[in-house]
Amino acid sequence: MTTDAHHVHGTSDPEGFAAMGIVETLVHTHDLAEGLGLTWTPPADLCSRVLARLFPDAPTSTDPWPTLLWATSRAELPGRPRLTTWRWYGAPRS
Repeated sequence: MTTDAHHVHGTSDPEGFAAMGIVETLVHTHDLAEGLGLTWTPPADLCSRVLARLFPDAPTSTDPWPTLLWATSRAELPGRPRLTTWRWYGAPRS
């Protein structure tokens, strides 16, 4: 039995869907905190893991949280153009 399922960006597996949910939680918590004037930073290892799983083209030599914000068009990243569009890549991995 397959555990892959459809997503608007293509088929994904359980790990991909879990990573998508984590990204949504992290970046929308950031959006809320920013709107309330609060500083909030999630664990770097969690950011690194979702970046590796969903954003294969994201730089790996930068701090993971600002990189995740950059990958989702929420922030600038030094030395890189600011993204105006983005998408994740949740395709099943072997």
